[in-house]
Amino acid sequence: MEAAHAAESLSFIDLFLRADWVVKGVMLLLALGSLWSWAIIIEKGFKLAKLNKEAAGFEAELAAGRALEDIAAKHGTQPTAPFPKLLVTVTSAWGEYKGKSISAPEGELLLSRVDRELNHVISTEADVMEDGLSLLAVVATAAPFIGLFGTVWGIMNAFSAIASQGDTNLATVAPAISEALFATAIGLGAAIPAYIFFNLYNAKVARFVGRLEGFADELMVSVTGRLGGKLAGR
Repeated sequence: MEAAHAAESLSFIDLFLRADWVVKGVMLLLALGSLWSWAIIIEKGFKLAKLNKEAAGFEAELAAGRALEDIAAKHGTQPTAPFPKLLVTVTSAWGEYKGKSISAPEGELLLSRVDRELNHVISTEADVMEDGLSLLAVVATAAPFIGLFGTVWGIMNAFSAIASQGDTNLATVAPAISEALFATAIGLGAAIPAYIFFNLYNAKVARFVGRLEGFADELMVSVTGRLGGKLAGR
């Protein structure tokens, strides 16, 4: 009977309800941080999966050998996916000079403009993909220390109770110490997933940005080749 009562008194809910108000505040803060980070983890996972699926479909279109202008026209003038954005940026800029002669200075300006616009698209898309990852980094680094603060505060209260009661029996101090350690457990529970997914998503974003940069380089080579042919044909 006493063992069952002790087990009940050390349940998670009971530990939270009996904790000091400071420790309760720490636990609630960590729980909120954990929920927020999980919301970002789930949302970012779906978003990155969608981006990679769209990129694979777009690369399949390129591999089919269709003309770049035809592919760009299929995606419209305001595409939402990153790869079509890069293509439309180039075809729109090139389309302004279609059928016209281009001088060497105009060619240099066109190349500079296209390169600048491609870099802007890549930078913008990278910012969108990285949105929320900074919060995962904050939770991953701060949660253990916040939990440790709650633990230290709780243990201080436990020792204060021991001093006032003069009772060092383990059954007396165990609940108070358990409440304190529970704060550290919540901190680690919030930090570990945030740390894992922050690094995982960072790597995925870096790989995707690398793919965008590679495609942008290919587009620049295409523009340079067309521009050279146009100048040579004058």
